Amino acid sequence: MENFVNKVAESGIISLDLETYLPKEPVMIFDLKEHLYMGLILKEKDFRAALQVFNWEQYRNAHVAITCSADAIIPMWANMLVASNLQPVAKSVFFGTAQQLKDQLLLGNILTISAADYADQRVVIKGCGEVPIPEAAYVAITTHLRPFVKSIMYGEPCSTVPIYKKKPA
Repeated sequence: MENFVNKVAESGIISLDLETYLPKEPVMIFDLKEHLYMGLILKEKDFRAALQVFNWEQYRNAHVAITCSADAIIPMWANMLVASNLQPVAKSVFFGTAQQLKDQLLLGNILTISAADYADQRVVIKGCGEVPIPEAAYVAITTHLRPFVKSIMYGEPCSTVPIYKKKPA
């Protein structure tokens, strides 16, 4: 009887799944549209009054994206005023869409990876997962690990595309 050898397991390749670095905390939206007169105009006095009585606690420990879903001209100070109110309760405050915030958090999480832990290792960055990962994340992990690793590949350990291989000294 012939024994099967798992060459992938014996290769010493480390598989890195970027999905594990997606934000775990809630991501919420603060939509300025809800505070516009007739859904189009920001009246400073009314806006300030609405923010003073607004329940900011609903954003406690959440990552919050400030956006405006209406096609309205919003003065910069309005975003700053909302950020000023969110900062004491929210985990983080971001200007943009919820997806842009999630992407930003993912990139931040990738940069917390200790690249030195991968020194002289062969690393496969997993592709084709359950959740779409933005291209920026693949670029970030590549540039973050490249100075340390022996090689970077993309795909699955059984079928990879070579990305980088350290040249012998």
